[in-house]
Amino acid sequence: MIANQILVVEDTASLQTLYCALLESVGHHPVAVGSLSQARAVLQNGAPPIVLLDLLLPDGDGLDLLAELVAQAPATKVIVITANGSVDKAVEAMRIGAFDFLLKPIDPANLVKAVTNARSERHQHLRATPTALPLGGFIGSSPVMQQVYSTIRAVAGSMATVFVTGESGAGKEIAAEAIHALSSQSDGPFVPLNCGAIPSGFLESEVFGHVAGAFPAAISDKRGAAEDADGGTLFLDEVCEMDLGLQARFLRFLQTSTVTPLGAAEGKRITTRIICATSRDPLEEVRAGRLRADLYYRLHVVPLHLPPLRDRGHDVVEIAEAMLSRFATREGRSFRALDDEVKQLFLNYSWPGNVRQLLNVLWNVVVLNDGPVVTRATLPPNFLDTGGDMTFGGTGQVATHQPLADIEAFAGMTLAEIERIAIEATIEREGGSVPQAARVLDVSPSTLYRKLEAWGRPARPRK
Repeated sequence: MIANQILVVEDTASLQTLYCALLESVGHHPVAVGSLSQARAVLQNGAPPIVLLDLLLPDGDGLDLLAELVAQAPATKVIVITANGSVDKAVEAMRIGAFDFLLKPIDPANLVKAVTNARSERHQHLRATPTALPLGGFIGSSPVMQQVYSTIRAVAGSMATVFVTGESGAGKEIAAEAIHALSSQSDGPFVPLNCGAIPSGFLESEVFGHVAGAFPAAISDKRGAAEDADGGTLFLDEVCEMDLGLQARFLRFLQTSTVTPLGAAEGKRITTRIICATSRDPLEEVRAGRLRADLYYRLHVVPLHLPPLRDRGHDVVEIAEAMLSRFATREGRSFRALDDEVKQLFLNYSWPGNVRQLLNVLWNVVVLNDGPVVTRATLPPNFLDTGGDMTFGGTGQVATHQPLADIEAFAGMTLAEIERIAIEATIEREGGSVPQAARVLDVSPSTLYRKLEAWGRPARPRK
């Protein structure tokens, strides 16, 4: 296909004509088709730089074609189109790896802008990473991420277990999704399960399922995540949060590929790719006795480490600019760029929450302000308070200095009492979200759930 060709996949003839005329008017060469089958026929001759894809097609779901393009032609930028009532599908498309989405009826200026952005980003990546283009939901062309992309492509074709490590918010689930999308199991389900977000007493049932009557609350049969992932990929996040008893059972599952629900007499053999992840040091967990050594070696076949955002150089600006445009489109704002001062602030900042924190900052900016340029004044106040330059301790958390008067309020309390006050205050500040509080406190959610169960009621400072 020629360099500036765009494949338009749209089943409504009048919209085909409109989109093609608009694209031709700005120098592109559109090729229009009206179905998935016609699109696949065109793609047999090679993928174009950009695809404009309607998600609702007469012979199937546009998400299927998107997944194929992400796996087979990762350099192609896909802009999806959907109706106002299908925003959830658009969000799912972004998760799979779409570059951008547009809601019908489409504003011609927004279409031209989306295509221009897609072409610009593709050219930047082709110049910066000729052999390691970003995958799926990843954005960034830094050398450390090129190595991540190369490892993902190398391992995706096998059934080997991948052990992903990295700080919270670094993109471990995105890496797992990219491996799944490139694998021979890509037509099967991708089933994520966060072991740290589920109380330990329920985790075994969540992984393996149960039959009715297996325990008092089991009023009906329930399939577990492992069986749900049959023919696809099971992604276990925060795998180090499994208790030792469940670790032993999970090891047997890995050795036999047989799932036996709680209370069942017989098991079922399944074919599931296993990817696991942790924000902790797995070898340290083995040394501390919290992770079985035999399970570690069974899982740690192919290690994949995701670098923190602060080690990815200019990627932070690439991510911010790409996501700013997407958020602005969703919210009807005019933001399109960061000013030079904000770029420097972002480059100097240490991002303890990694990409997740960056997206939170951008979302705050877009919701509370309007553009076209993000300036220092539009950034959240708590970000400005740090001057964009935080220091960090060994845990990756922000090192702050508590006023002396506040510290003296804890004088005379036991450490256990202080811990309880800190935990419950953080949960309250995070709107009651235990997983979010766990991220702030740099502990696993299961740790907080266990403490809350033991306490039974909110803590109160001593008078």
